[in-house]
Amino acid sequence: MLYSIIVPVYNRPGEVQELLESLAAQTVKPFELLIIEDGSKERCDHLLDRYRSSFTIHYYYKPNSGRSDTRNYGMERATGDYLLFFDSDVILPPFYFERLQEAMGKEYCDCFGGPDAADASFSDIQKAVNHSMTGFWTTGGIRGGKVVTEKFCPRTFNMGLSKKVYETVGDFEDMMGEDIDLSIRIRKAGFKTRLIREVFVYHKRRVDLGRFFKQVNNFGQARIWLQIKHPGSLKAVHTLPALMLVAGALLIVASVFYPWLLLLPMAYLLLIFFDSLVKNRSLKVAALSVVTAAVQISGYGTGFLKALWFKMILKQPLETKKNLTKIYNRG
Repeated sequence: MLYSIIVPVYNRPGEVQELLESLAAQTVKPFELLIIEDGSKERCDHLLDRYRSSFTIHYYYKPNSGRSDTRNYGMERATGDYLLFFDSDVILPPFYFERLQEAMGKEYCDCFGGPDAADASFSDIQKAVNHSMTGFWTTGGIRGGKVVTEKFCPRTFNMGLSKKVYETVGDFEDMMGEDIDLSIRIRKAGFKTRLIREVFVYHKRRVDLGRFFKQVNNFGQARIWLQIKHPGSLKAVHTLPALMLVAGALLIVASVFYPWLLLLPMAYLLLIFFDSLVKNRSLKVAALSVVTAAVQISGYGTGFLKALWFKMILKQPLETKKNLTKIYNRG
């Protein structure tokens, strides 16, 4: 089976080189790579020649139109039996395709997703952000962790689907939460979706706290967009950051009269700290994980509440993503 890897790129030559290195290091290489440059000023085409002898590479440059349209552009040109999607800021462990072939041989599925992780070489802030984005106490395991509290929806940082699925279900739509929307449409069409935990990627997010806030703010808004398009898709776990944000604000106000109430959020943050300490074995990363968890909850929560108010209560129309700020390196 030939896999077509589709990677949208926007001003990320350094990230692309690391991805290329990890693809060249694969123990088996049953794939072609499609790099779709989405109107970048900092192009990556000059990096490709040294890898062409290792695997097949197709490079396309197109006017800037956003991630969904760029992935669709690649899907139209892919020749493989199975389409894979990675973000440009991921690095594959060398056994990725070996394990994928083994998993597919044992139990084929029409669509799959894998988790993301932090490599030991990542910076402290990258490890802290990864902990916030993958930990049970911050996400409930919805990104493919060991405990999953909802039906798993593959995400395009590490996602695959068959050509038959693409021909049946169609493209990514120009909306917030476009990968979850596609996952829901795939499930509704009757195809089998599967989480394959052993085919993980290292997600090397290059974000500061401000950009991280914007990313998770968009995630919060996306959940309302998805609920509007797919009624019933909103689950209790998706509302938790917004509820925690509101509860935290109320606790701060109430602590003026009952100071002991501040022990509740402090206990939660200590839980985050020790969970990260056990997993990352670093006091600095554990301390940063407390900060990134606070940013994640506040960013997601405000985005969720904003979209709830404007899109569901005031009934404002949903914009297309082309009219919104594009953030290419989200997780």
